[in-house]
Amino acid sequence: MEFYVEEGKELEQNCSTLILPALSIGNVGQLAVDLLISSLKAEKIGYLDDPNILPCVGNDAYWPSPPGDLTLPLEAYESSSSALTLVQQRSPVVKGMMVEYAKNLANFASSNGKKHVIILSSLDFGRWHTIDVSSGLQVYYLSTSNIDGTDEDCERLGWNRLQEYNPSQRMWKYLNTLAEVGSTLEEDLPFEELGDEDYYPSLPFAALFSCFKAKGLKVTCLLCYCSEGDNIPEGFHLAEAASKLMGLSQDEFHGNEAGRWIIPYSWKSVYGPPADISLF
Repeated sequence: MEFYVEEGKELEQNCSTLILPALSIGNVGQLAVDLLISSLKAEKIGYLDDPNILPCVGNDAYWPSPPGDLTLPLEAYESSSSALTLVQQRSPVVKGMMVEYAKNLANFASSNGKKHVIILSSLDFGRWHTIDVSSGLQVYYLSTSNIDGTDEDCERLGWNRLQEYNPSQRMWKYLNTLAEVGSTLEEDLPFEELGDEDYYPSLPFAALFSCFKAKGLKVTCLLCYCSEGDNIPEGFHLAEAASKLMGLSQDEFHGNEAGRWIIPYSWKSVYGPPADISLF
């Protein structure tokens, strides 16, 4: 993985926390990172080039009148006032190369002075065993603060640890081995069949969690359950959770009087134009 800094810019040493998405169902992590970049008015400082990410290109995602800027698959932003670095991922990882990608990203983070990594991602609603809709959208977390994945700050915020996390389970142990030592392809699993207990450690957030952990960084995964479709509410929910975890104040956001969030310009065309009312 190569990091290319834009001319006249550099990584701020005080930005020791890294926030990034792990691609999953509904793209909730990416939506949340979009909201944070837009609302904090984070500045693009460069992009990362990794052979394990599929290429893509598009228009500027955040501003209505871009000066000819293009959006690339893996971009880095910084908010020096909030001491945050944010990485946005816009295309998927090559099949079977998730661990290698996670290793490269972990090397980038550790070599650039990051101390805490916050991973935002989503989980399949169909796998949710203990459903409680009485309290609305819920946040689940996983942390390296303790061996069992618990974290005092997350518990204080009222979030539940991901119950399915078991560090002694075979797939989690295999991930840790890949992150710390080997470079075996993910397709060469030492198991004949994968069971339900292998679902969560097979997701992208788990590979990122294990590889950042192997570098000695503090890692916090913030997760929510969702289905495919319009997951903008879940994006807001995860962005709000990340801001609470970081202790960001209202003054650090640049929204209007109605709220602190600035809707990214690219969201205006997410679902295309409204239907022609003459059809009804």
